[in-house]
Amino acid sequence: MVPENGGRLDLLVTKNLRIALIHATPLAVQPVNEAFAADWPEATVCNLLEDSLAPDLARAGQLMPAMITRFERLAGYARDCGANGILFTCSAFGPAIESAAKSVAPLLTLKPNEAMFRDALKTYKHVGMIATFAASLPPMEREFHHMAEQAGIDVKLESVLAAGAMEALADGHAERHNQMIADAARTLVHCDALMLAQFSMAQAKTDISRFYERPVLTSPASAIAALKQGLLG
Repeated sequence: MVPENGGRLDLLVTKNLRIALIHATPLAVQPVNEAFAADWPEATVCNLLEDSLAPDLARAGQLMPAMITRFERLAGYARDCGANGILFTCSAFGPAIESAAKSVAPLLTLKPNEAMFRDALKTYKHVGMIATFAASLPPMEREFHHMAEQAGIDVKLESVLAAGAMEALADGHAERHNQMIADAARTLVHCDALMLAQFSMAQAKTDISRFYERPVLTSPASAIAALKQGLLG
């Protein structure tokens, strides 16, 4: 039975939900917060930024045990702050995020591209993926294929790196960043859909959509929809 003030009750429940966003680069902070403001403004969002993680991974060349421990501590801190759900925005740290999720179970925890991959696998058989952080591509490709295998789905994935785009964004050149991603997208126009791997890439969707008429999936939009579904049903 729906109460007379059912709409207001739903709004109250939503406003009482706290989502912790855990970032490894400041470049991801603005895009995902803008996505929440547009798609789920009622949620309370808090941001945890640990910007030494990405440089440490780049120097080490691989995910080290100490990094996994750091992710577990970040997740534990978010839980202790009263988070109802956690969204990691750093796509190069899949195994560390999986370990962190187990450490705070049953708290709802999402890897950055988990929901986007799931959305792509539901519908498309030939998917293109664009990344701006080279270290993120191998683990993301493995994750995508693993999810496809688990679901028994036959899908083709093509990946391309928009080299230099992340550096352009870090230097304050957002238009150049978006154009470099759009240029990379032109090599994948034969795909059924495109996925933008990094959260910071969502802003390039408009440029891509000017010439690519098929779906362009972004990590923030898919993740927010999944969090809403998981927490509100």
